[in-house]
Amino acid sequence: MKAQRENGKVRVGSVAVLVGSLILCASQGWAQTGGDQQVQAGIQKSLDNKKFKDVSAVVQNGAAKLTGTVELYAYKEDADKRAHHTKGVKEVDNEIQVAGPAVEDATLRNKLGEKLAYDRVGYGTTAFNDINLGVQNGVVTLSGTVYGPSDKDSALSLVANYPGVKDVVDNLEVAPLSPMDDRIRIAEARAIYGTPQLNRYAMDPARPIRITVVNGNVTLSGVVDSKGDKDIANIRANGVPGVFKVTNNLQVAGSSQGQ
Repeated sequence: MKAQRENGKVRVGSVAVLVGSLILCASQGWAQTGGDQQVQAGIQKSLDNKKFKDVSAVVQNGAAKLTGTVELYAYKEDADKRAHHTKGVKEVDNEIQVAGPAVEDATLRNKLGEKLAYDRVGYGTTAFNDINLGVQNGVVTLSGTVYGPSDKDSALSLVANYPGVKDVVDNLEVAPLSPMDDRIRIAEARAIYGTPQLNRYAMDPARPIRITVVNGNVTLSGVVDSKGDKDIANIRANGVPGVFKVTNNLQVAGSSQGQ
């Protein structure tokens, strides 16, 4: 009888442990499901805007998956930020598609090029920004060097909000803060634009001789009217004190070699 009672106790104890485990697992599962539902509701609330009317969110174990369509790439970025900022979200898988108008790559590149040429005009940094633009299947790649974070943010925002852009690849570099480089930029601008033959390039903000300075190294870019203008710009740039090296990437209008 003692052995039976002991066996019985063991059996009863095992059942109790099993039942307790099932209750714990059930409660944890319920809590997890309830938590995901709350997080999902929070994301949907943050996306309560007509620009996200075709966007849906599903949450599993704290991981959010966004699907659907938006009209602009900027809206996709905005949805991603809102989801990330929702309490309880551990990660975001953004599979939203940009369903705006289809624009040919060449057309898109020309339009964006015009917009970027005049971006930040009036802030005094236009001539110090050298932005390269590539477009393939609606995917826009920005590269080059800009003067400061505001110039970079402005260029990226302009592209992201333009109809027809499906995705944006950010390869832009921001020039490091440097009082020496700032002094060189100003001296270079005075030396180049102060030359009578080159003064006209300061008139149109879309066609300046662009002056990029990083750690004392100067790069000239843009398009000039003649090889003479290119050579004079090079001479003037090299004449500025404190410059380590000048790279002359100026192109001559009508010449693919820039000669």
